[in-house]
Amino acid sequence: MRSVELIESWPVENVGTAVVASSGEVLASHGDLDRVFPLASVSKLLTAYAALVAVEEGAVGLDDPAGPDGATVRHLLAHTAGYDFSERTVRAAPGERRIYSNVGFEVLAETIAERSGIDFASYAHEAVLVPLAMTSTDVSGSPAAGASSTVADLARFAAELQQPTLLHPETVAEATSVVFPGLDGVVPGFGRQRPNDWGLGFEIRDGKTPHWTGAQSSPKTFGHFGQSGTFLWVDPEARLACVALTDRDFGPWAAEVWPTFTDAVLAEHGR
Repeated sequence: MRSVELIESWPVENVGTAVVASSGEVLASHGDLDRVFPLASVSKLLTAYAALVAVEEGAVGLDDPAGPDGATVRHLLAHTAGYDFSERTVRAAPGERRIYSNVGFEVLAETIAERSGIDFASYAHEAVLVPLAMTSTDVSGSPAAGASSTVADLARFAAELQQPTLLHPETVAEATSVVFPGLDGVVPGFGRQRPNDWGLGFEIRDGKTPHWTGAQSSPKTFGHFGQSGTFLWVDPEARLACVALTDRDFGPWAAEVWPTFTDAVLAEHGR
């Protein structure tokens, strides 16, 4: 079944998708590309990118202290600072476990704001949204899960992730490679992964199973999904990215249909 037919079978009222080539060309799209959707944890990709701009600009360093004692900006980005998911409670020593944490990203944003002297939402807006012409994206909410955007804007961001203009390509390569390898952890909605590989704000597919990307996705695939029924992935080997935004919260329906859809996209457009 073709990807567009699969999308039309999704149990959602509204959905927008785009497939983006490494050149930045939108190869296929479906739905209202200008409808604004809440991103939930896909917000972390925008926050991470702004944080990496701050690193390149010298506002912060990846190994600067941040968060719990012994933790750094790098730990916060990689979900290894030891924070609980939603409370500012330390559950493990830095670098010991991969604990997926919204709090870690909130502390990350606070750290950048403190070191730069600029409110983080303003920093992210000027560092990422303005140069990429993401005019319909709002990052004034929680840096962990409070952004909203459109498929059209995220397609521009997906193009940036494949051919960086705001960051040095080496920075993006580091951010989308495994940081603190070998740590186990939980991917929300998909259970414990051994190991639970992550980059600097970007989840790395590697050999995880089950997973929200496809069975044919390369191990180098990176991105994020959100509890609002959203995802963005980039498969460097296929030279493709895909954005999907919906108005139905993540649940078993998404875990069932997203991988099949991803495999169809790779079969139709992969290089």
